[in-house]
Amino acid sequence: MKDFTKGNEWRQIINFAMPMMLGNLFMQLYQFVDTVIVGRFIGKEALAAVGASAPVVFMTIALVMGIGIGGSIVIAQYFGVKQYDKVQLTADTLLIFLGVASVLITAVGMCFGREILRLIDLPEELLPLGTEYLRVYFAGTIFLFGFNSISAILRGVGDAKTPLYFLVVSSLLNVGLDLLFILGFGWGVSGAAAATVIAQGVAFIMAVVYVNRQRTFLKFNIITPKFDRTIFKQCLKMGLPSGFQQTFVAVGMVALMGVVNTFGTDVIAAYGVFNRIDTLVALPVMSFSAALTSFVGQNAGAGKYIRINRGLKATLVMSGALCLVLNAVLIVFGRPILELFTTDPMVVSSGYECLVIVNATYIIFNSMFMMNGMLRGAGATVFPMLNTLFSLWLCRIPAAILLSKYFGETGIWWSMPVGWTVGLCGALIYYYSGRWKHKAVVRESRAGSAGE
Repeated sequence: MKDFTKGNEWRQIINFAMPMMLGNLFMQLYQFVDTVIVGRFIGKEALAAVGASAPVVFMTIALVMGIGIGGSIVIAQYFGVKQYDKVQLTADTLLIFLGVASVLITAVGMCFGREILRLIDLPEELLPLGTEYLRVYFAGTIFLFGFNSISAILRGVGDAKTPLYFLVVSSLLNVGLDLLFILGFGWGVSGAAAATVIAQGVAFIMAVVYVNRQRTFLKFNIITPKFDRTIFKQCLKMGLPSGFQQTFVAVGMVALMGVVNTFGTDVIAAYGVFNRIDTLVALPVMSFSAALTSFVGQNAGAGKYIRINRGLKATLVMSGALCLVLNAVLIVFGRPILELFTTDPMVVSSGYECLVIVNATYIIFNSMFMMNGMLRGAGATVFPMLNTLFSLWLCRIPAAILLSKYFGETGIWWSMPVGWTVGLCGALIYYYSGRWKHKAVVRESRAGSAGE
């Protein structure tokens, strides 16, 4: 457990972000290998079908995972004021909610996956593969929610290293199962989905066993957990804006996928491969943003706003520098990386064009994401939601539709930095207004706390 309300901000944030970054790296690497195996050994049609399925998965889980983020913010703030009994009660409440939600989402995803793929104009020849993948993947939703919720809870109390160890095991297991199910058993895309489900299940079980064996104030009682309505309302207050934001973002991604799908299998496959590669560039962005959210959550609870500002500046510098290095690497070596997935020249050409455009402007996305993470940690979760929806639905999606009419798929790629720029401007305006300083769920009364 870590107390972020004192000590060097730079060191605390990077020490907290690095384990998450490594954990996310292992998670993305096994998904990376997933996609390589699918593209190389099943074909570009399977590659396109799996890529088109990803936004659908995100859309169905986004709201629930957003509420989970809200729970982690509440935990961080209770931990910041040393109310450990409330930390435990929040963890119990969160797990009950996510358990019920996972059952409902599994049912919806397995029953209506094909219809959703039809709604986004997935080509008819790709529908069977996409549906097959979704049905198996949704069967493991409870493991996905379970592990991610425990990871979020642990991050809220300052422990980012433990989830990393479980992700390492899970990642290696997933790669091994991919090879066994796809190459050994010939299960195709369902084998890739089954490997992911099993690996997530193992990670979830290990996380529960670990936490319950530690002699700390935090335990997970799966048989008789306690549900607190007041705390759940706090989680909703913090999480619903993020949940709605993620849901509308996910629906937006599905809408963009619908635009991409009109350009055929090659562009669909290229976009799917780009998204898989892009997750590697997003690692420092997501990890530093999550670290900043926990850092700000504890300090907002303690009323230390000058410390929050110093933490934000440190995070912008560290994440931005790392991001620029990764951007340069992908621009220089983009084609060989794309050829790991497929040797089809049309897919590689379209994918590389997307990589260059996005990575040349990625620093805008990094800055926007850090600002939004800081505002969420402070409890100002409504504005990032509205800002994201505005930049996506009123800027990026219309830009993608309009530009693609004149410039083909290239217009879709350019719509990304258009949306990011608008989102960053909105976040900066709200930050400098200072309104976020009054949004914390809990506060510790202490003289001079705003200074340090």
